Amino acid sequence: MKIGVLALQGDVREHIDSLLTCEVEAVPVRRASEIESVDALVLPGGESTTIAQLAEVFGIFDLIKSKINNGMPVYGSCAGMILLADQILDAKQGQKSFGGLDITVRRNAFGRQVDSFESDIAFDDGSDQLIRAVFIRAPWVEKVSDTVQVLASIASHPVAVRSKTALATSFHPEISGDNRIHRYFIEQVARPALLKVK
Repeated sequence: MKIGVLALQGDVREHIDSLLTCEVEAVPVRRASEIESVDALVLPGGESTTIAQLAEVFGIFDLIKSKINNGMPVYGSCAGMILLADQILDAKQGQKSFGGLDITVRRNAFGRQVDSFESDIAFDDGSDQLIRAVFIRAPWVEKVSDTVQVLASIASHPVAVRSKTALATSFHPEISGDNRIHRYFIEQVARPALLKVK
C-alpha cells in the first residue's frame, strides 16, 4: 500500500514517519501526478484555510475532492478533520473543504494555541488501552450523520470519527509517538476499502 501525505503545510514529516513504522510506503504529495499514484491520502494538521488555498494554487483541490468523494481512503488530523467535514462552524469567510465526511465541525473549538493540552482518551479500536491525544487549536465534532461512527469523545464532543473510507481526529497522533491511529487507518479503513474496490 502506498499512502500519500498532502505536503502543502503542516505536520507532513511526522505523518510520514508514523506511517513508515506501520510498514507501508509513505510519500509526500503535492502534484496531481503524485496524488494519482497513491492508494490513500493523509491530510495533516496545520491551518485548514491555508491548506485549501494552497491546494487551489497547486491546481489539485478539485482532484482531491473528487478522489475522496469517489472513495479514496483518507485520514485527516486536526486541520485535516476540518478539510473532510461537509459543514464547518466558525469558518473563515469563503473557507472551503474537500468534504467526504457527513459531519459538522467547529473550528478552534477547544480554544487558541495557549489552550492546547494533552489527554488520555479511550479510542474504540477493540483494545482497552488509552491513547495519548495532543490537542492544538483543535476542532471538535458538533454533529454526525448515520453514516459516521464516533470512535472517541471528550466531554460529549466527538474527537475521532470514521465512515467506510474516511477517518478523522481532532488531535495529532503523529506527534505523540503512538502509531495506533495510523495503524487503525491502514488496517480498518484503507485496506478494506481498497480490497472492496479490487
